[in-house]
Amino acid sequence: MLGTGDAQAEEALLGDLLVTRLRDAMLGLGAATAAPSSPEALVTDFTRALADFDACRYASLAVRLPRLIRVGHALSTTSGDDTEQHALLAKSYLLATRMLVKMDEQQLGWMAADRARQLAESAGDVLAVAECARQLAVLARKAGWHDQALSIALSAADHPDLRGTGRAGAAVRGLLVQSASYTLARRGDRDGMRDLTDEAAAIAKELGGATLLRDHGGGFSPLTVQLHRISAKNHAGDPRAALDAARTISLKALPSVERRSRALGDIAVTYDRLGRRSDCVRTLLAAERCAPQETHARPATKALISSLLVSGPTSTELRGLAERSGVLA
Repeated sequence: MLGTGDAQAEEALLGDLLVTRLRDAMLGLGAATAAPSSPEALVTDFTRALADFDACRYASLAVRLPRLIRVGHALSTTSGDDTEQHALLAKSYLLATRMLVKMDEQQLGWMAADRARQLAESAGDVLAVAECARQLAVLARKAGWHDQALSIALSAADHPDLRGTGRAGAAVRGLLVQSASYTLARRGDRDGMRDLTDEAAAIAKELGGATLLRDHGGGFSPLTVQLHRISAKNHAGDPRAALDAARTISLKALPSVERRSRALGDIAVTYDRLGRRSDCVRTLLAAERCAPQETHARPATKALISSLLVSGPTSTELRGLAERSGVLA
């Protein structure tokens, strides 16, 4: 259910609140809140933070995730076993990186991703190191460094350490190949994008169709590869092909609320690029029903709503969505 009044206004500011709290936790500023008192309790708190992210419960995540970073650093200096603490802190920083990327906070995203990489390497966590590379490739792509983004993703995908990690390692490789494919799409290389996407699809098929690595960007499966095609084809300049890809996807089959919301956002962008305003607004409203906090807080969604307000006739539904998202015409 959507909130009303003050609750909706607060949702529009949740992104800023989350970023501010993560920044302060990463810089060691401010006092720690009541926190888990043992490594075991911290693991439980991380599981809950990941569930908050997957469910787009950002009000709760704004409490848990900064606390995980603060307490993780404190415990890593007092615990006798640094390996486990570093591995968990690396995962916390990876989750922070994903949230910061979503909020278009690239400077803090670089900081979080690099810390995650150092901690994962210290813990000897091969899968986490590979996921760090994927997040660094995302940040490089957002900075316009396409060659570097490709190199980071493909070098990590071919790293020999992944060969000894079984099905999970193959899934990580698939995610890295997908990342490289998306970079080629952003560069306008449709053929290269298609070839790498097909490679990722082949990896997913070899893994038997199950969703693996749910804590790495929502997982890897044939369905998530197809979801990737929507955004990749959009950015390669082929929104009609993106819409065709979207029509093959069952949103209910996606592994989390966050993935369903992200898919709806990609479909809304597709409709916007095709000039189908009413379908775009309808899809944005569906995204809001699916994940109100995500829709109201995410900068990319706000930018699309703002563009719709000034680029053509508006409806009561669009103006209402804009108000709930804190977007001014």
